[in-house]
Amino acid sequence: MHYFITGTDTDAGKTYVTSLLIEALRREGHAAVGYKPLACGDRMDAHALRQASGEAVTLEEVNPVYLKVPASPFAAGLLENKKVDVEAARQGFFSLAARFSHVLVEGAGGWEVPLTDKLSMADLAGDLSIPIIVVVNNKLGCLNHTILTVKNIQARGLTCAGIILNNTHDERDLASISNRMVMQQFLDVPVLAEIMHGESQMDWPADLSL
Repeated sequence: MHYFITGTDTDAGKTYVTSLLIEALRREGHAAVGYKPLACGDRMDAHALRQASGEAVTLEEVNPVYLKVPASPFAAGLLENKKVDVEAARQGFFSLAARFSHVLVEGAGGWEVPLTDKLSMADLAGDLSIPIIVVVNNKLGCLNHTILTVKNIQARGLTCAGIILNNTHDERDLASISNRMVMQQFLDVPVLAEIMHGESQMDWPADLSL
């Protein structure tokens, strides 16, 4: 089973959560790798996913499309006068999916970040036809971002497999404590896990198919 991991914003913790999920699968004996189809600014996320994958894949296989400008792929492509090769991003996934039973695809930025003048990250996820996991930076204000993201996924006819709450700070406030309950009230997708700041390991969520 393959999954596309998106986030409510660029600092939601997608790479952190994706790496923990890959490591959980590998501990259970599954052939799992991470995939970062597009990266902008640096390749730190791709290096982290490769490490979580036990270096079973090369850096180029993990991240086939790299732009140096730290911006959206569309903006980075314009600034570098470089075409964003969305087809390479698609084909890179299918190549890995033919070799590994579990490919976890990490998007860049949020769900609707532009890739070209016509395509967004959401379009790429739709082309891959795999379920979506939404990583949420659990803080004040995330409810709006989460609800909008999940409803857009569903409006596109795609499957939102669930939400993972990422608590990025040690301190908890009333918003971060209550967000899970509110999400479960307003959305018809499960909260798969809640990760506390600094956790180095997590179990594969029981609600996710393998």
